[in-house]
Amino acid sequence: MYRFYYQILGFVSTTRLLNVIVLCLTQYLISIYILAPERSLISLVLDFNLFIIVLVTAISTLSGFIINNFYDSEKDRINRPKIFFLGNLISEINQLKLYFLFNLIAIIISISISYKAFIFFSFYIFIIWLYSYRIKRLYWLSNFFSTAIVIYPFFGVTLYFGTFSLKVILMALFLYNLLFLRDLVKDLQNIKGDLIQEYKTLPIIYGVYNTKILASFFSLFTFILSINLLKFQIGNVYFYYLLSIFFILIWIVYLWFCKDQKNYLWLRNFIKIWILIGVFSITLIS
Repeated sequence: MYRFYYQILGFVSTTRLLNVIVLCLTQYLISIYILAPERSLISLVLDFNLFIIVLVTAISTLSGFIINNFYDSEKDRINRPKIFFLGNLISEINQLKLYFLFNLIAIIISISISYKAFIFFSFYIFIIWLYSYRIKRLYWLSNFFSTAIVIYPFFGVTLYFGTFSLKVILMALFLYNLLFLRDLVKDLQNIKGDLIQEYKTLPIIYGVYNTKILASFFSLFTFILSINLLKFQIGNVYFYYLLSIFFILIWIVYLWFCKDQKNYLWLRNFIKIWILIGVFSITLIS
């Protein structure tokens, strides 16, 4: 009984199941409130193709977290011992079995939509593997690439509805910047393990000070995006972007006071919470 419980706990940790659930929820909220607001809620919920896109996204992302955990296990042993313990409740051989099984299921299901969906998700699976295996060790690509991978699934629903506008682009850039900042802080937090594993991250190559300057620059760019988004008719989500202006300023100040791993963890969690608030604020768009 306990063995089964630990395996379930290990699966949830390895696949970041809660993250995947939030991703799927976000895809539906974006579809309902931003990409296809003219359609009824029930028609979108019952839209089979949309369901398949979200389902394949979930399965592909689960497999992505598994392979990322597989390659990161030694680094997590140093930087995040609790995460390492949970993630390794499932043996490495079983992690690989799950990885290939999930990818096979995702590819088979994607074919049921169209060959374009098959290509889209096959590429998604490939770039996640490429990032986990190689690119995350390249400081000049790692952060930009990992953030792009998080954003990539949303292009699936955007392409499905064929809805492109300046508002959607600015919202995507705003989210991209927040995710990029989260990744920069993660590198600052994990600098010890990255050094031991010979990862070439921005803080290691250019130093903590210069990385903070880069983070401040992207924070100010996010600040500008927030101001520009206030000009659109976006209903009560207006207040989210208004508060984002103050959040970003406070975040920059706190960034420069961070000295140790615990401080960076708090800073990273602040961004995660703000992103999550942003996800639920989508329901306020009119």
